[in-house]
Amino acid sequence: MRGSCRPRNTRDRPVCMTNCPTLIVTVGLPARGKTYISKKLTRYLNWIGVPTKEFNVGQYRRECLKIYKSFEFFRPDNEEGLKIRRQCAMAALNDVRQYLCVEGGQVAVFDATNTTRERRGTIVKFAEQNGFKVFFVESVCEDPDVVAQNIVQVKLGSPDYIHCNTEEAIEDFMKRIKCYESSYQPLDEVLDRDLSYIKIMDVGRRYLVNRVLDHIQSRIVYYLMNIHITPRSIYLCRHGESDLNIKGRIGGDSGLSARGKEFAKSLRKFIQDQNIKDLKVWTSQMKRTIQTAECLGVPYEQWKSLNEIDAGVCEEMMYEEIQEHYPLEFALRDQDKYRYRYPKGESYEDLVQRLEPVIMELERQENVLVICHQAVMRCLLAYFLDKTADELPYLKCPLHTALKLTPMAYGCKVESVYLGVDAVNTHRDRPENVNVQRTTEDALLTVPSHF
Repeated sequence: MRGSCRPRNTRDRPVCMTNCPTLIVTVGLPARGKTYISKKLTRYLNWIGVPTKEFNVGQYRRECLKIYKSFEFFRPDNEEGLKIRRQCAMAALNDVRQYLCVEGGQVAVFDATNTTRERRGTIVKFAEQNGFKVFFVESVCEDPDVVAQNIVQVKLGSPDYIHCNTEEAIEDFMKRIKCYESSYQPLDEVLDRDLSYIKIMDVGRRYLVNRVLDHIQSRIVYYLMNIHITPRSIYLCRHGESDLNIKGRIGGDSGLSARGKEFAKSLRKFIQDQNIKDLKVWTSQMKRTIQTAECLGVPYEQWKSLNEIDAGVCEEMMYEEIQEHYPLEFALRDQDKYRYRYPKGESYEDLVQRLEPVIMELERQENVLVICHQAVMRCLLAYFLDKTADELPYLKCPLHTALKLTPMAYGCKVESVYLGVDAVNTHRDRPENVNVQRTTEDALLTVPSHF
């Protein structure tokens, strides 16, 4: 049950219960990576099961103004501009209230510059009135190369500059930054000692963390201290086809089939052709991923966390056998595949929790090849592609196909490469009929053929 805020007495301000909603507030000049941080943090929290939504005040401003003219709008002496920006901020906060109080959200990310102590004070007051905890995330960057790179990569693609050439857009945006610099009041160790915050300096070179109050805030800090912006690629693929794959049996710990071994050789050539600098290779502790990695001729690490989902009593069974022996379980899994837990086994939800350390380490690393399993690959892919819990268990991750993920400013570029070796299809779509009273024919309608 969600906590709430209640005053201890009439003179004291409200006190948040342990699990009352959290309002994350970004702070910093334009082009400091605030939206990048907001989007990544929102994606991560949703992936681990914390309902989170981002509220970008710039987007509210674009919807209000429709047409952006120039940096003049952001001048500190532009009273009309100040009025509109204040209205947009309040509209966003009203939507934050709706999300956290009515729609069941647990965390809201208020993405804006919030560069003055007065604006931050207004937000803190708003949070106190509504029973929210506030956690500030400030990004400070003095490196002109990083700022320039951010402007080119992100801001030039903004709707504000679709009718400008590159030089005009950069010049205008630099002037926009100047408009904020004169009134910018960074979070201060003394003046803001009562606030909860993390200050990120020069994209992670240094951090300052102050007054972390609860589990959610500590996870936010831990996550933000692990991400980086160094260009890199993450390669995901499943093991080569296994003997149990051919028989249509799930789980188990069988070795590779003849075609699976051919795939391992093709994967080796693919990786060599990619010419990847300092590539790290990770596998599970199961035979089929280890045998696939052995063929690469490079060092690799085994992760128990990367082992396939535990199907419990259904391990090494065919779908037809599960329907025959456990028809109720088969139907219940189809009704909610993400949360369904195999008897004596795991659910996808369990698997996400198991894989969180892997995601955290992937965020720390640069180029990595992860050789894993269908359910595991779905969970990892859902994180990088921002897929919901309902979408996750049905993501297509075919055998003998490598995915190259290249993190971009606000998302992830995906390239799918089929390596030319045939394999059985192990993907089962969700059947239309998920009723526990359904016929065997309806239950097995989407089971892939295996031979």
